[in-house]
Amino acid sequence: MSKFGELIDAQVPVLIDFFTEWNEPSVAMNEVIRHVAAALGDKARVIKIDVDKNQELAEALRIKGLPTLMIYKEGQMVWRQSGELDANTLISLVQEQV
Repeated sequence: MSKFGELIDAQVPVLIDFFTEWNEPSVAMNEVIRHVAAALGDKARVIKIDVDKNQELAEALRIKGLPTLMIYKEGQMVWRQSGELDANTLISLVQEQV
């Protein structure tokens, strides 16, 4: 959990994709997340967290649906949504926090 705190406590917005390898919508988001990361460059951090390997964190954050996407700014969650989104929507949401 302390490592998660370090991840989200950044000066730039942090987009987190909570996923699993066996969940179809999570797998479908892989390409979208890659595109978002490339488009944002160093203006934001994009992190993928496998809930199967981080069950304690997933429970603490009450991750129910997959994928669950969150945006943190300076350690505070500013946006959260479960389900698939397109790259342009995600890019716009993150850029609002820059």
